[in-house]
Amino acid sequence: MNIVTKENARIGEKYYYMKHSSGLDIYVIPKKLSSAYALFCTRYGAIDNCFKLAGEAEFTRVPDGIAHYLEHKMFENEDGVDTFSRFAAYGASANAFTSMDVTAYLFKCTENFGKNLEILLDYVTHPYFTPENVQKEQGIIAQEIRGREDWPEVVQYVNLLHALYEKSQARLNVAGTVESIAKIDAETLYKCYEVFYNLSNMFLCVAGDVTPEEVLAVADKMLPTEEEKVIERCYDYEGREPVKKYVESSFEVAKPMFLLGLKDDFRSGDAREMQKRSIAMQMVTETLFGYSSEFSVDVYESGLIDELEAEYHIGLAGAQFLFGGESDDVDEAIKKFTLYMEDVKKTGLDAEAFERARRLKYASFVRSFEGTGIAETFSMSLIKGCDWFDTGDIIAEITLDEANALVRELFDEKYYAVSVINPIEKGEE
Repeated sequence: MNIVTKENARIGEKYYYMKHSSGLDIYVIPKKLSSAYALFCTRYGAIDNCFKLAGEAEFTRVPDGIAHYLEHKMFENEDGVDTFSRFAAYGASANAFTSMDVTAYLFKCTENFGKNLEILLDYVTHPYFTPENVQKEQGIIAQEIRGREDWPEVVQYVNLLHALYEKSQARLNVAGTVESIAKIDAETLYKCYEVFYNLSNMFLCVAGDVTPEEVLAVADKMLPTEEEKVIERCYDYEGREPVKKYVESSFEVAKPMFLLGLKDDFRSGDAREMQKRSIAMQMVTETLFGYSSEFSVDVYESGLIDELEAEYHIGLAGAQFLFGGESDDVDEAIKKFTLYMEDVKKTGLDAEAFERARRLKYASFVRSFEGTGIAETFSMSLIKGCDWFDTGDIIAEITLDEANALVRELFDEKYYAVSVINPIEKGEE
């Protein structure tokens, strides 16, 4: 089997890539460390609720939250043996997570890497769903969903997404709703598994003192050869106009919390362009709202905004810029942000501050390789079709003019939506 090596000489890092006979993409990042970290990922997340295989006439739409539900059920084994105890017997800690566009199964260990990798590849490729165990899980996940409804930060964010989007999958809760998960059954879980857990839709990423030959030997032992399945996904893209301009809820909080958002309808099919846009907006955000920025210092010293946060997210179904914090005068805080961005659009970003943001971003990129956690960072980049090793070059090539053009393109008051959490007044139930 051909092993491809990619190196980044500037930072002294490399990885190995192999296309396994099963259809699985395998990446190994060598790190001379005592621990190893492996992630077995499928390109399948909360947004993938509408799909079909190539050649099928009709799209299938499944209940929201099913990717997360399926992740929970993958730890169920037909022989009744607990998956976590299998890992523990060989000194590994295991976990899994589902996000908007990925489901990942993982373990970390300092010994018995090969045996732990066998367990990982074994249980993820052997689903076991029955009507009884699927129904049992509904109560567990429903409790998880209801529990998150008690967190003001979660409600604030969900409210904002529902204000920004009408139908887009970008508005979905990863876990779904109590109503949507009640519609999930074993048959639907198996259908989603057969489509999205096809090895040609998955990849394995390992970081640690491990050779590609060691990983290949386990893959050869554990993985069957499968016919590639081509998946067509249907995402409900929308324009930039928000559904609502303002939403609010009340919680027991010390002072009002606000979150302003705007959606970016960027839909390039070029993964590198997506990666470049994401990095450029992260640099813009650091320039304008970083800890030492003029704006942040001003609102902190004046007491207008506490716990200020600003960030940009981009995914396969949509992208958003978010700005928020705590304020006794939410209207004034939003007004200050709006006027500030209008001024920046006219005058442009401060060149020195932008270069500082570039240096900070590059330093963060270099630090990402310091431990075996690079396996997760690398995997999340792969989900979007990007190569994390290209990040340094992209950081260097983004110009101030490109960043200013992005600011002028995205920041327009007519596209803003605001979600507010108000303190419960005394006597209010």
